[in-house]
Amino acid sequence: MKTEGGSKVDIYEFAMQMELDGRNFYLDLAKKTENAGIKSVLTMMAESEAKHYNVILDMQKNNKTEYSKDAEVLTKIKNIFIKMKEEKEIDVDVSQVEFYKKALEIEKSSEEFYLERAGEEKDSHRKKIFLTLAKEEKGHCILLENIVNLVSQPDNWIENSEWHDIDEV
Repeated sequence: MKTEGGSKVDIYEFAMQMELDGRNFYLDLAKKTENAGIKSVLTMMAESEAKHYNVILDMQKNNKTEYSKDAEVLTKIKNIFIKMKEEKEIDVDVSQVEFYKKALEIEKSSEEFYLERAGEEKDSHRKKIFLTLAKEEKGHCILLENIVNLVSQPDNWIENSEWHDIDEV
């Protein structure tokens, strides 16, 4: 990976900064929402970004880190959304929808970044970790799409939200 000036960028430093920025962004969003369910989801997503940071740090140090998808977090988040839907507890701040759309853009970029790194990686172990990270970022995209739909059209979200797509991640 090169910058505009042509100097080489440490992809691990870049990725760690990306994850740190994502974590801080989610924590900031969590502070701004009054909805307990969305606050919990954003906090768990921030924790996920922190885990990604640590995995990348281990990779940078050439540690043979093990990392697999955090299915438990996705299940917890799915359950929060299902509970919100069942209770029809949709007290959301529509003015925040742009923040969630921005987070969605960031997650899509992160997914693409990890897919590119996986495509360039020669070491099969590291390639697998990059692919796992890309898949988790895709999961974050699905979660954020649900938040955007929830915040922008709460009544429609209650009627039409489905979770088959999150199970595929």
